[in-house]
Amino acid sequence: MKRIALLPSGSVSHEAILYLLNGESAELIHHKLISDVFMSTVEGRSDYSVIPIENTIEGSVSLHMDWLVNEVDIPLQVEWVYPSRQNLIGDASEFRGEDGSVDLRKIKRIYSHPVATAQCRQFLSKYVPEAELEPCGSTSEGVKIVKENPGKSWAAIGTSLGASTHGLNILSDNITDHDNNYTRFVLIGHQPVEVSRSPEHVKTSILVTLPEDAPGALHQVLSAFAWRRLNLSRIESRPTKKKLGNYYFYIDIMDSADSVLLTAALGEIEVLGCQVRVLGSYPGFAYEREKTKGVAARHS
Repeated sequence: MKRIALLPSGSVSHEAILYLLNGESAELIHHKLISDVFMSTVEGRSDYSVIPIENTIEGSVSLHMDWLVNEVDIPLQVEWVYPSRQNLIGDASEFRGEDGSVDLRKIKRIYSHPVATAQCRQFLSKYVPEAELEPCGSTSEGVKIVKENPGKSWAAIGTSLGASTHGLNILSDNITDHDNNYTRFVLIGHQPVEVSRSPEHVKTSILVTLPEDAPGALHQVLSAFAWRRLNLSRIESRPTKKKLGNYYFYIDIMDSADSVLLTAALGEIEVLGCQVRVLGSYPGFAYEREKTKGVAARHS
C-alpha cells in the first residue's frame, strides 16, 4: 500500500488526493506544515508527498516551488488539477440573528491559509469587512482552530470535507471570487505511479540556470524549443538564492524527457553553457467533474 504524505485531514490537498486515487487504497499521512510533508518522503516515512504548486487565481505557490528546487531532490511523478472550492465554516449557533438566520456580521475573526483567503477577497470585503483575518498553515488547521475555540465567534475558510471532519457548519458555500479556481498538484516520490485513468498529456519540468554575462542567453534557450516546435506551457523565473540578480528559469515542456526532440533541445541548451536540471517527466490528469461528484459523496 502506498504511503502518501499531505497536509491535514480536510484540506484541499486531502480532497485532491482522494480524487486522484479514485477509490484506490493508500495510507494517508497528514502533517501540519508543508515542510513536514516534504521531509516525510525525504526521510522515507512516506513514499510520496502531495504538493500544491500553482493556482489559477494566485499563480505559483512560491514557498512550495522553492522547496522543490532548493530543499529537496525528489522527482515529480504525477500532476493533476483539482477545483479549490472554499467555504465559510463555523458553528452556526454562534451567529444566529433574531430571525434565526445566520448573521455573518457577528463573525469576529476568520482563520485560513493565506492563499485560500486571497481567493475570497471580494466575498470577505462585502460580507465580513470587520472580521480579523488570521493566517495559518492550512485551511484544515483553520477549521480545527475554530472547532477548538467555541463561543468566540470565530470562523474559517476551508473545504466541505474539512467542515464535516470537524463537525462544523458551512455558513456560506463556494465563496471564492472566481468559478475557475483550480489548483495544480504534483505527487513527488522516487518511484513512478500508476493511475487508473488515461493521462491528458505528458509533461517534463526542468530548471535552467543561464551562464553569467551571456547576452541573449534566454532567447537562445527559448529558440532551442521554438524551432523544434516544442510547446512550453509555463516559464517562470525564481532567484537562485546564491547571488543577487541570479535567477533560474522553471520551464514546463509538453513532451516526454526521452523524446528525440526534447533530448536534442536539452543538449543544445547545455552546449550554450546553461545548467539544466530535470525535475521530472510525468503524466498529467485533467479535472473530470462527474468523477469528483462521486468522491464528494463518498467522503461527505
